[in-house]
Amino acid sequence: MTVEPDHLVVAGATLAQAIEYVADLTGIAPRPGGQHVAMGTHNALVRLGDRFYLELIAIDPTLPRPARPRWFDLDDAAMQLALAERPRLVAWLARTSDIRNAAARAGYAPGTIHPMTRGDFRWRIAIPDDGKRPGEGVLPGLIQWDVAHHPADGLPREPITLVELAASHPEPQAMRKALASIGVQDAIRVSFGSPARLAAMLRTPRGLVTL
Repeated sequence: MTVEPDHLVVAGATLAQAIEYVADLTGIAPRPGGQHVAMGTHNALVRLGDRFYLELIAIDPTLPRPARPRWFDLDDAAMQLALAERPRLVAWLARTSDIRNAAARAGYAPGTIHPMTRGDFRWRIAIPDDGKRPGEGVLPGLIQWDVAHHPADGLPREPITLVELAASHPEPQAMRKALASIGVQDAIRVSFGSPARLAAMLRTPRGLVTL
């Protein structure tokens, strides 16, 4: 079983707001993605490397509200207030070759595994039933791609890469232990801080920037 970083997630009050924010910050224009009908969201994407990308996500007002809470805390009132100020890096996902095994081994609750489709992509993803982010975004969601191709494969190579993923949390040692349970402790630097925060330093055409 392998587990490795797959993508970062930036949420916005609207997808247009998130696209404008990332484009202004990095100098790279995100590419349209598609809709997640089961979650009532839509997205746009930026390639960060081989099989690694930045996902911009927001509630899609053209889709019906799902019967369950949307992912990434998007229905949370505090999150909505924060996103009204500006888009934010809210989560990251780790790709695994065996999501059921990875979820069982995880030293935290990654959520219920759901099958998903968008266009010709098929994947399985662990989503907490309450829509909350594991470890307030510090711990990764788990995803398994069930097709040979990956979303980053079809995106243009851009002069943008991840330099470092870092987080702060009131219980950093517990977060490090949970990360180590699935072997991704080296993917993110976790230090003490309250409230919990997630940050990514990117090398871009506009220099080093932080999400």
